[in-house]
Amino acid sequence: MVDGWQAAVEAQIRGAQERGEFDNLPGMGKPIPGRDLPYDESWWIKSFLEREALPSDLLLPTPLQLRRRVEQVPDEVRDLPTEASVREFVGLLNQEIVAWLRYPSGPRVVVRPVDTEAVLRQWRAHRAARQAVVAAAAPPPIRRPPRQWRWPWRRRA
Repeated sequence: MVDGWQAAVEAQIRGAQERGEFDNLPGMGKPIPGRDLPYDESWWIKSFLEREALPSDLLLPTPLQLRRRVEQVPDEVRDLPTEASVREFVGLLNQEIVAWLRYPSGPRVVVRPVDTEAVLRQWRAHRAARQAVVAAAAPPPIRRPPRQWRWPWRRRA
């Protein structure tokens, strides 16, 4: 029975080849990627992350993900518009850190909550520097002399 099934599959493949369904496929004539590399047990994870354009941080354990997020806080809050949004962002991150500290899992890595006031000081300093650069780059406003208004019903002498 297996021979009959294999024969049917081979017949379908041969028919598709005769119809030209395998002609001009993407990758035709190109070498198979990774063929000459040694075997890697996690090849499928790496190819999935690359294909889906996902960050490799997703593979890290929770404490390392949190440490990395703490390191990236200044870059992430830099473009936030208000102090309230910066406080909210840092507050949500601190909630995640405290939740992990209550029930730690994974490797023992020191993770401390983020100091909101320190982040706000950095945010304010960066915002002031950016506004100074924008103000210096902007052209000076054009000043026109005040207009002399005349009453329309008044006759000129």
